[in-house]
Amino acid sequence: MPYHTNIREEELKNKVAKDYFELYDCTQIIGNVDFYVAIHQSKQEVAEQESLLWAEAKKGSADIYKSLVQLVLTIGKARTFDKYLPPDFLGAFDTEKIAFIPYNSVQEVFYLNDFNWNVTPSNHNTKEFRIIFEKVKSVLDANTLLYFFDKDEVELKKFISNNFVVENFGLTKTRIDKNNFITIYNKWLQTVKPTISANWDIAKKKGVIDGDFYLADLLSHENITLKEKLFVVLKSTKYELNRHLDEWGAFTSSSVDFNDKQVAHTQFWNKYERPPREEYWDYIVERRDLLVPQDVRERKGSFFTPQIWVELSQKYLTDTLGEDWQDEYYVWDCAAGTGNLLAGLTNKYHIFASTLDKQDVEVMRDRIKNGANLLEDHVFQFDFLNDDFSKLPEPLQKIINDPEKRKKLVVYINPPYAEATTARTVTGTGENKSGVTKGQKITEHYRQKINSAANEIFALFMARIYDKIPDAKLAQFSTFKFIQGSNFAKFREFFLANYLKGFIVRADTFDNVNGSFPIGFTIWDLSQKHQIKKVKCDIIANDGKKIGKKTFYGNLPLSINKWIKLFDNKNGGEIGVMENPGLDFQNNKFLNIRNFEGTRHVNYYSFNSKNIIQGSVYFTVRLAIKPTWLNDRDQFLAPNKKWKKDIEFQNDCLAFTLFHGQNRITSEEGTNHWIPFTESEVNARMKFDSNFMTKFIQGKLKQEGNETLLDTEKHRTTPLVFSDEAKAVFEAGLELWKYYHAQPNCNVNASLYDIRAHFQGRSKSGRMQNKSDDERYTQLISKLRDTLKILAQKIEPKVYDYGFLKG
Repeated sequence: MPYHTNIREEELKNKVAKDYFELYDCTQIIGNVDFYVAIHQSKQEVAEQESLLWAEAKKGSADIYKSLVQLVLTIGKARTFDKYLPPDFLGAFDTEKIAFIPYNSVQEVFYLNDFNWNVTPSNHNTKEFRIIFEKVKSVLDANTLLYFFDKDEVELKKFISNNFVVENFGLTKTRIDKNNFITIYNKWLQTVKPTISANWDIAKKKGVIDGDFYLADLLSHENITLKEKLFVVLKSTKYELNRHLDEWGAFTSSSVDFNDKQVAHTQFWNKYERPPREEYWDYIVERRDLLVPQDVRERKGSFFTPQIWVELSQKYLTDTLGEDWQDEYYVWDCAAGTGNLLAGLTNKYHIFASTLDKQDVEVMRDRIKNGANLLEDHVFQFDFLNDDFSKLPEPLQKIINDPEKRKKLVVYINPPYAEATTARTVTGTGENKSGVTKGQKITEHYRQKINSAANEIFALFMARIYDKIPDAKLAQFSTFKFIQGSNFAKFREFFLANYLKGFIVRADTFDNVNGSFPIGFTIWDLSQKHQIKKVKCDIIANDGKKIGKKTFYGNLPLSINKWIKLFDNKNGGEIGVMENPGLDFQNNKFLNIRNFEGTRHVNYYSFNSKNIIQGSVYFTVRLAIKPTWLNDRDQFLAPNKKWKKDIEFQNDCLAFTLFHGQNRITSEEGTNHWIPFTESEVNARMKFDSNFMTKFIQGKLKQEGNETLLDTEKHRTTPLVFSDEAKAVFEAGLELWKYYHAQPNCNVNASLYDIRAHFQGRSKSGRMQNKSDDERYTQLISKLRDTLKILAQKIEPKVYDYGFLKG
């Protein structure tokens, strides 16, 4: 039944509990979660209680998707799943509807190491909110677990009775399934791992992780591991590792004991029912990658390719190579992990899978026994970047060494992505990641051929494939750095191949990959030597539908950063500096104008009376276009000559620069030369320290000596003429300045940045707050931003027309 829209949230929760969840326990409070449903288990602590639903409640009528996103951020920020066993479902409801989402469909989000959870969940305007929104929306769209209290009441109650199973009331042990095995692993790390007498540093170097010991525990009965093919097995009171036949034909292995006589181990597993139901075994073993530490993941490529993209990539291979390609070609995944990229291939006699870790080999061989379409002899341990090809199985060697058969070999991979640099390296507050590629024997060998691209493991994979398996086909998932990245110019001279077909998807659809940028699947013929000039890919939405095409360019002209240096004059008269960060959209967040140079390892452009226009053009063309996952890696370029003749465009750029939020000039750090109004216009109480900007706009700056201005500025004594859109920006800005100057104790020399700080305030850490309690200011700053967006829309087509970006 629908509820009255004016009902209070607490009353709504009570009514929903009574009307739909009366058989369950809805009385507990779990962290900051609004609504909790569990089976009645009076003898268990809440932390060990099996919960069925965690939900967000909203009074009135709310956007149910946004409510779910808020719940996910609430859980992730507090790491509620570390303290309580996660539920079967997450949900959200208001007075008219309720939605459910399977917990396991979003649980990987909670383990994103590079995701910023320190955001306010209720703030729907953050980048993090948008990232989670896309994930939740796609799952909801695919599963349609949405019910309205009025028209869907029967279906809703049936859904609850079928899925909120209560026949196991009174269990004293917690069941383990695909929803909670990671949460229990995190508890195991705290309780059991410290009691295992293993040298974890040595184990890590040998490719053994603590997760292997956990799997040995989890998939056991009465302390005997049931899956013998695991690299680590539990044998009653000790673990056995690397069980193999010695030279005498007898089984031998290494053993690891407990340092507390197995007390903590016994007490821990007394709480849980193991093994899980057998239907979960393959899933849990196959998802060993979720137990791999992040640094190991990045170096070894322990990332699970989503099944939807596996299936689509194989369709593209069929479209490219023909319907019978699996019988006509051989396939080698040389970064196979647990082999999920090969799922769906049919001719096991033509498939080879290798991986760095012996444990993953054992997982794949165990999956073969459970129906995986692979041959045991074709699954092998091989360090692709370091091992000699003589170690390959003889059938694969014969293919690689035969020029004709080699043309029929498809190297099909989702390689590791780790790189040496981090954002903190660029900002000057950190160092390069140590050992990312230094441990690879071939790094220095290929550095001579591909320069700094050798810092990235996926590029080393590509280089060795190209070098050692000439004339093969390469089908890979990767970013597009190798096509258009500025650090890959030398790589593109080395890697000459013919692009055949490909598609791009959002990066955050992959496990543990955060960020709004494209990951592509591209197919290459290495026998045809062509320089990479442009690559056109299909754009694929999260639901798998094609929504357009995107072109990436490899033959890019001079960069915008080299162009702007032509006008950089550091010979005095400086009124501010501009950071010139990396060349693509992802680096635009670092672009700003400030009083003095900062610590980032970038060029700092010095503004003075001779180069304001060029600097403003640079600033504007980089910030006028909204960043998306599609353009995130697009490179900004040196323009053609058209911009020089477009005076209105230049003046629009100046207006945009003066009023944009990333202009952080402040009178706190020196004289503010950027005030775009006169004292009389804003009703200032006293004279400004500088009228530089208004004089520049009015054409009243005095020219010094024999120095010349930009051709369009030479001897200019007339005011700049602005477009209607730019005038609207100035008018909105004037209202804001006048309102600020009417405030008590205002700073007469305040910049836009100072005005924002005045009304929005700062947090304890010193960061400017996002919002203000002053309603009039909020109206004025919103109006200014709206006019700035309209101006940006006018400028956007010219950014492409003048060559600053390639369309």
